[in-house]
Amino acid sequence: MTAAALRKPAPLARPRLTPAGAGLRLVRLHLASRSVPMTLAVLAACAAVLRAALWRNWAPHPGPQQLPLAIEAGTAMVIAVTTRSPFGEPERITGRWLPYLRLSTALALTGTAAGVLAAASAGAHLPDGDLAMLRNTAGLAGIALLSAAVLGGSLAWITPVVYWLVTEFALSYGWQTPWIWPARPPHDRGAAICAALVFAAGVIVTTVRGARDSARE
Repeated sequence: MTAAALRKPAPLARPRLTPAGAGLRLVRLHLASRSVPMTLAVLAACAAVLRAALWRNWAPHPGPQQLPLAIEAGTAMVIAVTTRSPFGEPERITGRWLPYLRLSTALALTGTAAGVLAAASAGAHLPDGDLAMLRNTAGLAGIALLSAAVLGGSLAWITPVVYWLVTEFALSYGWQTPWIWPARPPHDRGAAICAALVFAAGVIVTTVRGARDSARE
């Protein structure tokens, strides 16, 4: 047998993706790289904890009035972790659709967090109501997204925790500043504006810059 008699196997033809198929594949890979499926599971768990707390009618006690805020801070923490890129700087250079994916992911996860918490509190007594819950969740998510740009996605959970502790202090001492919006009444316009500004700033910074992560991280 000579070398000329040997035949190389024909390379397998890769199916060509349509633009829609390529776009869906890009979105799927982006969500997988950010651990979004796991994040959705954690958000569902947060909603389950809130529902259990409201079902047990903990609201008359002093601690459970602050429990919804702790759960809202928890949702912001997991949203911030999804900003972390496992690829670092190369992804910033090659991904022209990356800002749009960041924007969509941040908005979708924040909306999902607010939605599952609202569904968990349906038919139950939620301290300060759904309006305050929506305001607090959006504002805390904005804080988390801003901290991701400064500290990195792996450490972005720290700032929502610090803000939550400051809010607990503000609730105890009756601070009046609208920048501590969870301590304000549900229909406080200044508090809603502050939370909306922080959320908008977090989304913009995340969309344009992303988290402060490197390839080594």
